[in-house]
Amino acid sequence: MSAKDKLSVCVVGSGNWGSAIAKIVGANVMKHNNKFNTRVPMYVYEEIINNQKLTSIINELHENIKYLPGHKLPENVVAVADVVEAAKDADILIFVLPHQFIRTLCATLLGQIKPTAVGLSLIKGFDQGDGTNVELISKIIEKNLRIQCHVLMGANLANEVAEEKFCETTIGCKDKRLGPILKDLVQTSYFRVVVVEDTEAVEVCGALKNVVACAAGFVDGLGLGDNTKAAVIRLGLMEMIKFVDTFFGGAKLSTFFESCGVADLITTCYGGRNRRICEQFVKSGKSIRQLEEELLSGQKLQGPATADEVHAMLKARNALEKFPLFTAVQRICHEEIRPADLIDQIRIHPEHEAKDEEKK
Repeated sequence: MSAKDKLSVCVVGSGNWGSAIAKIVGANVMKHNNKFNTRVPMYVYEEIINNQKLTSIINELHENIKYLPGHKLPENVVAVADVVEAAKDADILIFVLPHQFIRTLCATLLGQIKPTAVGLSLIKGFDQGDGTNVELISKIIEKNLRIQCHVLMGANLANEVAEEKFCETTIGCKDKRLGPILKDLVQTSYFRVVVVEDTEAVEVCGALKNVVACAAGFVDGLGLGDNTKAAVIRLGLMEMIKFVDTFFGGAKLSTFFESCGVADLITTCYGGRNRRICEQFVKSGKSIRQLEEELLSGQKLQGPATADEVHAMLKARNALEKFPLFTAVQRICHEEIRPADLIDQIRIHPEHEAKDEEKK
């Protein structure tokens, strides 16, 4: 393959997870330099750290000292403050930034990227769309940038990935030609990739698990123990499956048992930022917004925002009662009910009972 036929990759985002995936991508394009160009631009929202630009720090030290301190990035990963400059030559755009910024980003990039480029979204969350329907981030990217966009979701806490602790992830990609290329781009000996065609289910799991993680955090804050937490996780998984079936349809049950489903749910309910902040919400009496500002070093919390987006969609479809856990989390985040009311909301509910037909 000639140099002009090799694929160029850009990482759009440089937070905790963006920096961790850039570490993998930077190493893999070197490993597969017969397929990929080895320079990897990484779009970095410019900040001043210790009187120095964050981009300059990353390019000099090869470390994102704010969002992924203590982990060296490959030298071929180059921090770029201008997103158009970073993305203009890319054949594969890896989107990994808070979902609240995706529409503005797409507006900036429209007409500035290759028309043949494809996206890979690592963004976990929904966009509220018209207020009554949630929109998948990959679909927003496709519609606003006029490119194909696939997804990567899994039990992938960024610090553990950066520390090269073994884990799995799931790529949702319907393009049988592109799937293996994306796999080569991100798979390592410690980061196992499974490609499935169930793209929508993969992406929806990545968003909904953050809502369930909030419930798990409330349970931890209340000191209710592991049995209760396990019950909340199971009930949350049931609501995730029902949500996909109700609003997207056609998903294979097996997809929920990939890393994007049950594994990501378990990991987030025990180790994620949504669980941690919601635990502190119960213990400290501070608001979620205040805790986000105090504890997350500029990172954004996805669970409460996703709960709002899901709530608007369920309310528009008159389906709130069918999703008692999702509904309770949204109401607790808005302080309409107490965290201690969570269990009463989900304790005995017909929507959580297995139907006889389903047992056969």
